[in-house]
Amino acid sequence: MDKPKFVGGQAVIEGIMMKGIHTVVAVKTKEGKIAIKKLKDKSWGFIEKIPLIRGFFVLLHAMITGMTALSYSAKMSGEEDEEITNKDMVFAILIAVVVAAGGFGVLPVLIAKPFNIQSEFWFAVLEGVVRAVLVVGYIYVISLMKDIKRVFEYHGAEHKSVYTYENNKDLTVKNAKPYTTLHPRCGTSFILLTVFASIVVFSISGGLGWSSMWEKIISRVVLLPLVAGLAYEFQRFTAKIINTKIGRALAFPGLMMQKITTKEPDEEQLKIGLISLKYALDENFDGEVQINLEEQTL
Repeated sequence: MDKPKFVGGQAVIEGIMMKGIHTVVAVKTKEGKIAIKKLKDKSWGFIEKIPLIRGFFVLLHAMITGMTALSYSAKMSGEEDEEITNKDMVFAILIAVVVAAGGFGVLPVLIAKPFNIQSEFWFAVLEGVVRAVLVVGYIYVISLMKDIKRVFEYHGAEHKSVYTYENNKDLTVKNAKPYTTLHPRCGTSFILLTVFASIVVFSISGGLGWSSMWEKIISRVVLLPLVAGLAYEFQRFTAKIINTKIGRALAFPGLMMQKITTKEPDEEQLKIGLISLKYALDENFDGEVQINLEEQTL
């Protein structure tokens, strides 16, 4: 099987999920070993390939897989006694969607309304600024929490591991260390891009006649998939031209936001990231194993 051109992942509790040939999560257990598990993560088919539409479904797919990895990491690291059930996962996703629709979609409209701006474009800009402040403020506040800071260190380890692979280097701590913790395809950059995408989409929807307060609120919820889709396409575009001046300029705001969501990892965290990636690239790996971290020479 051919190795994938790009890989990616997600930080979890005391570990990292990586997606290569397989999707694998590696977690440091309370006994000090590394538990590694292959996750069920089948493609959703053509719906993840249709431009504009695919962004929302790729995001939803990633959310479901990420919650599965997070549940496993919570159990293996000792944070929880057992993994969450499918019922619990569906409920958690519904809550996340409601919170995103309310906090990201509706709340900025309500905050911007008292300014009584008549221009739909400038209303969308103000609303976008409010949305950005809320998002960045929230992420900054949670970054101050000790447990979240630990997750953000694993986030940095994930990015360094990905860079090592993408630059065709051997997956070793020595090779991974010099790379930055900031990566153009990161979900943090995607979150910020949705803010800019929302300005475009909501100014157009207002210009098309959805201008009353209730129409604005409804459109912010209904059009969120389109906003996510537009942001996804833009991020794919910037990642392809990241080595050009315009690519670096377009990616810069998202990369700067990653200074909040990624921290410099220690060698052990980096090693776990590389182990997760190695198993994700091993076409023969299937199931679940536990290994001794000290015995791994990376």
